Amino acid sequence: MDKIAQTISAEQMLADLEVLVNTESPSRDIDRLNIHAALLASIMTRVTGIAPTIVESDVGPHLHWVGGPNARVLILGHHDTVHPAGTTTQRPFKVSDGHATGPGVFDMKAGIVQAIHALGSLADISAVEMLITADEEIGSRHSRELLQQRALHAGAVLVLEPSADGGALKIGRKGTGNFELSLQGKASHAGLEPEKGVNALLALSELLPRVVAIARPEAGTTVTPTIASAGTADNVVPASATCMLDVRVKTPAEKARVETEMRELTSNYKGATLLVTGGMNRPPMHSSSATDLFVIAQQVAHEMQMPDIVGVEVGGGSDGNFTAAVGVQTLDGLGAVGGGAHADSEHVVVATMVPRAMLLAGVIQRLSSMDKRPPLPSVPADR
Repeated sequence: MDKIAQTISAEQMLADLEVLVNTESPSRDIDRLNIHAALLASIMTRVTGIAPTIVESDVGPHLHWVGGPNARVLILGHHDTVHPAGTTTQRPFKVSDGHATGPGVFDMKAGIVQAIHALGSLADISAVEMLITADEEIGSRHSRELLQQRALHAGAVLVLEPSADGGALKIGRKGTGNFELSLQGKASHAGLEPEKGVNALLALSELLPRVVAIARPEAGTTVTPTIASAGTADNVVPASATCMLDVRVKTPAEKARVETEMRELTSNYKGATLLVTGGMNRPPMHSSSATDLFVIAQQVAHEMQMPDIVGVEVGGGSDGNFTAAVGVQTLDGLGAVGGGAHADSEHVVVATMVPRAMLLAGVIQRLSSMDKRPPLPSVPADR
């Protein structure tokens, strides 16, 4: 473990992080994602001595790095961000008061840099794969099959998503989904003959209390209206209205219930019709999927004389939801320590970067040396 500490350079990690943050990589922006992937590949090659394979897709390039043919562990991350092109003009990479800031620095470019340098510190990386995808922030619909395939091949997954508060690891996640409500009414003049129209906005307002009531907070299920629109002009009865819904569930049983109740919704507003589209995307990640890997992380932290590792369950989803769903042990939140994901306040605590890379390296080393893969998670009956 001492060797690991001596070979991870905070200065070099920050230099690599600056290049990646200032090279923007918004989801769906294939040209920028291609440029970012090339830079990321060059860093991987320089630090580990092994070049990744660029896997092209309709939404941008994924990077698949392979240390050897007999993987025991898959390191999983993504290089797309939610920040639109041009954000670095206002908020370029900066280090101040012990914080590194800039778009995508916390979610999750610092985590990727830490992982690359963790691999570079190890003498034997033949049992490790790393997959960095280009579409996690938009649902991973193009990369899901690939990442699940590689997870099954390896048998254990370490996810580079940012840590929870204070550096806690993420041992469970809610399942996530998005639905769209589309109400269709009939336009008419709002002043001359409003009675001849069917007001889609009023139809939506009648529907929303019933939609929100689908939530079951006591079971961890939330249904949150997020974006709504209606109408075309201030003197026209709106002929259409739409509303986006963010849905989170803790169990597969709740996923099925929510999907059924969404499909059964109808409009009670006279003359209006309703179309419900969308659905659940990421399945829930039960804490049982992380049990064995979390114990290993705790042991490694103890041996390195680090503070005790805490594990928490969180509401957000990640690609760890997908790997856990196919029965692979998955530990999430092994990336950067900081805060402000997706916000202007996004930051990484610089002093944590080397210890975090050391922790990841230690867990990789332990998994690589195991005689057999971690056991399959014990899954509750309602999963």
